[in-house]
Amino acid sequence: MLSDADNEYMCRVGPGTPMGEYLRRFWIPFLLPEELPEPDCPPVRTMLMNEELVAFKDTNGDIGVVDNYCPHRRASLFFGRNEECGIRCVYHGWKFDINGDCVDMPSEPAESNFKDKVKIKAYPAREYGGLIWCYMGPAEHMPELPEIDWAPLPDSHRVISKRIQESNWVQSVEGGIDSSHISFLHSGVTPFLRDNPDKRPPARVGSQQVNFTTTDTSPRFVVDETDYGLLISARRDADQDRYYFRITQMLLPFYTMIPGSIEPGRQIGGHAWVPVDDYSCWNFSISWNPYRPFTEEEVKEHWSGAGIHALTDHNYVPLSNSRNDYMIDREQQRYRTFTGIRGIGEQDMGTQESMGALTWRAGEHLGSSDSAIIAYRRRLLKECRNLQEGIESYAATHPESYKVRSASVLIKRDEDYRVAAADRLAARI
Repeated sequence: MLSDADNEYMCRVGPGTPMGEYLRRFWIPFLLPEELPEPDCPPVRTMLMNEELVAFKDTNGDIGVVDNYCPHRRASLFFGRNEECGIRCVYHGWKFDINGDCVDMPSEPAESNFKDKVKIKAYPAREYGGLIWCYMGPAEHMPELPEIDWAPLPDSHRVISKRIQESNWVQSVEGGIDSSHISFLHSGVTPFLRDNPDKRPPARVGSQQVNFTTTDTSPRFVVDETDYGLLISARRDADQDRYYFRITQMLLPFYTMIPGSIEPGRQIGGHAWVPVDDYSCWNFSISWNPYRPFTEEEVKEHWSGAGIHALTDHNYVPLSNSRNDYMIDREQQRYRTFTGIRGIGEQDMGTQESMGALTWRAGEHLGSSDSAIIAYRRRLLKECRNLQEGIESYAATHPESYKVRSASVLIKRDEDYRVAAADRLAARI
């Protein structure tokens, strides 16, 4: 159980809040490249960590992220003209470059130097790893971009999707590191299906050939603290001689890395849960194969809506959402799937949003299967309080620490799962 005070401390991300200041020490992904496809394209209005912003790609192809409001009369720069290396407010023509400098002020006399005294809030931005990133912290603490596993790969080796989620970012991350829920939420096995195995739904791309998560629904957890976050190991019984381990990576502050198949050379999945405000977040879902490009069939499967990539409209709003009860099918729930909700992404989103936009953690009753959740909360609070005392986050300042990989291994009961994972799947543990 978490106190109301700690819950507020952990979840609030606006400017000046302790957690907001901590998160601003990291590069934050917030747009897909398709949203700013070419120089001088239309600007994009966005909200990021309770700040209203406008992003644009200038004539040189450099990306700017500035305050939504022109500092003259507070008109929105979303309606501005993106031209000649700057965004120009349509109200009185004031123009700002990607650094926030006012480079033109045609409403003032030519001899005036007023424009040299005016600056708009601006943040550095980069396109990297199939996403557009922003750094919102102090310039003197700006690190290099994180060397996360999927970022340096060619586009052919990864699939990235974006959707809005109407829940606080922390409870969304907690869903991503909860390895016990997969035995239920994403399961197709009910008493009916146990008696009728031929009627089970077809396996998805990357799914286990032998589904140990449904034969052992109460995994034993070991959670290790690492310099980049947490290493979460869930052990299940495979048979009388072997264990099945799912080893999930939690990378600070909001990345999760889902174990793939036990077969070598298979894909991996993961998420970034980026705070929009205190009550919603962007979910970036990433599937990648470090070893080879995805086949056309695999890409088609990812965009089918059956896996972690939810189907959305042009504003990245999921088609299955709280307004339509995530299109739950009670007949499917009775006979085919545990939830009746199609798609792993929608199943996760539905349960996490159903907890409330910012859940009341003082009302929880946590068990042994929640070890990772407890460890994550403690780590977040510790990291944030350390920063308040002047101690910088190791993960934020060491982007190379993100060079890790999740793993699934099937091993003999007397074998060290850490060694097995490192040897077989190059997981840095």
